[in-house]
Amino acid sequence: MIEIEVKGYADDEVFERVRENFKLIRREYHEDTYFQHPCRDFAKTDEALRIRIRRFNGHFEAIMTYKGPKIDPNSKTRKEIEVPLSDPDKHTEILESLGFKEVLIVEKTREKYYVDKGIVIALDEVEGLGKFIEIEALAESEEVVEETVRVLRKILASLGVKKFERRSYLELMLEKEVGHGEAG
Repeated sequence: MIEIEVKGYADDEVFERVRENFKLIRREYHEDTYFQHPCRDFAKTDEALRIRIRRFNGHFEAIMTYKGPKIDPNSKTRKEIEVPLSDPDKHTEILESLGFKEVLIVEKTREKYYVDKGIVIALDEVEGLGKFIEIEALAESEEVVEETVRVLRKILASLGVKKFERRSYLELMLEKEVGHGEAG
């Protein structure tokens, strides 16, 4: 499955426009733990491996996700493989036993909204980074990526999004850490 995703910077006004115009699916809290492969530099290959703990309505889910390299220059579109986990601590222990290293934990609150068939908007407040809006659609093949990205960007622009961001939250957090490390 290909995840077609466009992300932009948001403010209170953008959040309000989404809340006024779309149906809330649910509020969630995410704790995303990212791992580095022992023999392959994911920063260079543009890949990611994470375990996400998602809490909502008194429940929790754990999901391991592999994200392949981005395949579109105007979005965060990439191959994505997800597997539900019954015991995330044991999976983390397995990864660490195989030489994977924990890189960073990204925490955020997310509100998910239904836009249209197969299209969802997420309002994210990311600890240490601020407010973002993501719009996502899933596709079976790469043939529809360019047109879908155009549609998704148009929706975000209509909501007042002026600045788009192709980097992941992990990339943004790592850049922020490096910046603070050099200054201090």
